[in-house]
Amino acid sequence: MNAGAVPPIALTMGEPAGIGGEITLKAWYSERAGAHPFFAIDDPARLAALARRLDLAVPIVEIDEPEAATEAFAAALPVLRCGLAADADPGRPDRDNVPAVIAAIDRAVALAREGRAAAVVTNPIHKATMYEGGFAHPGHTEYLGALAGGGAAAQMMLAVPGLRVVPVTVHIPLAEVASTLTSEMIVAAGQTTAKALQRDFAIAAPRLTVAALNPHAGEAGALGAEERAIINPAIQILRDSGIDISGPAPADTLFHTRARAEYDAALCMYHDQALIPLKTIEFDHGVNITLGLPFIRTSPDHGTALALAGTGEANPSSLIAALTMAGEMAARRRAHGGARGAD
Repeated sequence: MNAGAVPPIALTMGEPAGIGGEITLKAWYSERAGAHPFFAIDDPARLAALARRLDLAVPIVEIDEPEAATEAFAAALPVLRCGLAADADPGRPDRDNVPAVIAAIDRAVALAREGRAAAVVTNPIHKATMYEGGFAHPGHTEYLGALAGGGAAAQMMLAVPGLRVVPVTVHIPLAEVASTLTSEMIVAAGQTTAKALQRDFAIAAPRLTVAALNPHAGEAGALGAEERAIINPAIQILRDSGIDISGPAPADTLFHTRARAEYDAALCMYHDQALIPLKTIEFDHGVNITLGLPFIRTSPDHGTALALAGTGEANPSSLIAALTMAGEMAARRRAHGGARGAD
């Protein structure tokens, strides 16, 4: 690769029994003429067999190093070998393949941190199978934060055209949200989001808004005390630090068309408060982005879809959106001052 050239994107295999392989093949077929080059970290034989099974005209070329992907990409899907322990049977995850799934993530992150991959894009994993295979993290986001080390505060953002949302609490029961939520969590999410919007999205002066936890933003305490006790103090800290931030706004007024024009990202207090409006606005093109890491990571905003695996019916739109966004973020990050700088 020439000095200063932008490296390709590393795409992990995800759950081999899910739709990750199919959408990888379809993404290359759809995007090979103009996309940022990417390579799959996967089993080449698995992908070749899957292409034959689904009658997809996608040639596979095995590469030894990521640098070879850029030249190979226009003619074939480049694959950096990551062998499986067991055959991948569509729709039937096998815990024996969990080490390979983890190895693909580890390799992608290592290459990104070395500057040999512009970004990491992850295909969906099947969490129940991962746990059976000894995976000790709640999901991708937490594992990537652990791989980053150095106290990295991995923060999830979901994005579609016209809306970015950041859930402050994520995969916890709704009954535990109020007791888990703290001002410190909101402040950390706001700071990480504002910095990422500047560096990775080229928004010089980000505008944030905060969703209330309770109906009507608590009605001055009549419908809940969290706005007064937790959310308002966090907003004031972020405002005092120079961040343009508004709220707390009742969540039922925050996501219509006019409201969305007033902010660049919304901090939401729990998972579904963030994801319901986003998936309602644009279900097929959502992108999951992990902020706060010293490398770029995006992912399609859907799961393994085991029931669709092997049918040829999987929609690659979200993966294509994730690859596109990763390439755009990589270009902006390099322009901002380096591909591997820490947050």
